[in-house]
Amino acid sequence: MDLSIVMPCLNEAETLATCIRKARHGIENAGITGEIIIADNGSTDGSQKIATREGARLVPVAQKGYGNALRGGIEAASGKWILMADADDSYDFSKIQPFIDHLQQGFDLVMGCRMPAGGGTVMPGAMPWKHRWIGNPILTYIGRLFFKSPARDFHCGMRAFTKDAFNRMNLRTTGMEFASEMVIKATLSGLRITELPITLHPDGRSRSPHLRSWRDGWRHLRFMLLFSPRWLFLIPGLAISLTGLAGLSFLTFGRMIFGKAVLDVGTMMVCSMLLLIGTQLLWLAVFTRDFAVSAGLLPPNQRLQKILKAFSLESGLILGSIMTLAGGIWLAIAFLDWQTAGFQGLNYGDNLRRIIPATTLIVLGIQFLFGSLFLGVLGLKTVGRE
Repeated sequence: MDLSIVMPCLNEAETLATCIRKARHGIENAGITGEIIIADNGSTDGSQKIATREGARLVPVAQKGYGNALRGGIEAASGKWILMADADDSYDFSKIQPFIDHLQQGFDLVMGCRMPAGGGTVMPGAMPWKHRWIGNPILTYIGRLFFKSPARDFHCGMRAFTKDAFNRMNLRTTGMEFASEMVIKATLSGLRITELPITLHPDGRSRSPHLRSWRDGWRHLRFMLLFSPRWLFLIPGLAISLTGLAGLSFLTFGRMIFGKAVLDVGTMMVCSMLLLIGTQLLWLAVFTRDFAVSAGLLPPNQRLQKILKAFSLESGLILGSIMTLAGGIWLAIAFLDWQTAGFQGLNYGDNLRRIIPATTLIVLGIQFLFGSLFLGVLGLKTVGRE
């Protein structure tokens, strides 16, 4: 079979029959063999009977959620190509020929684009203003920035892909973020992606949509952040730690004066805090990436793999021990100065200018010691990871 059209369904009795008929026309017009699958997610309005009456194949999916419904329908599909779209009549299933053409050209994922920037059309009343002008543009921009995705409409519900590409993407999410996960994993896996303009029509339902703007928007954003250790941890960590390191290094040799502003030991303490926070974020970036690769959530990063291979557990322990020892010696020198002064008060600024870098170095050394140990735990070979 060439094509399986999969529609997730939860109480779509008002529009389901129209969508199935349009899908049948689309398959006939394309001159291919195909099937129509209704992935029912527990409808209570008779959608199941409508699907059966119209000749579609009904696939009940017990686990709730947009992602679960689509995954259940796609896994049951017999076609070598899959086309998915909502069953609310907002997408025209009779005009699927361009999707088929691009799949025949060898593309793995063919995204529809509703937005004018990609040549698409949003009919009046088809998309709430906060989705069109706030949610979709912002989330699409983040997706393109974080993952270098070519899609200009990250969350278009109408898209087609090969069954082989779906299996390679290994999609895991259960809710609306399923749409984001598909584009992200297709991009990271190096699949061939293209985009074509489509028209979004006002849906034909009298009830409110299942989509909840702020809740589902946050789920998409949260998924993008968690799926990008570089932007969640690495880049902020580098910026914060370098700022703290620069300030701490300069102020160790004395105060700095900029006009009426005097930067002294108080600023040193803040810089120490920034350096420690930034370093912790860098460790989290490494931990997250290593775990995501081992769990199959992200493809391996060759550059990071080379660094981790060169940075062994033993070298991390040695570096951490050196930093801790150096900080301890520096702190011991400050203690000896205090002892020489008969344990009386020393010059406040000069004393802290030694203690702050010393204690910072000790904490950094401990971070490297235990960070290296934890990285070693993540790197343990287990059954199925060899």
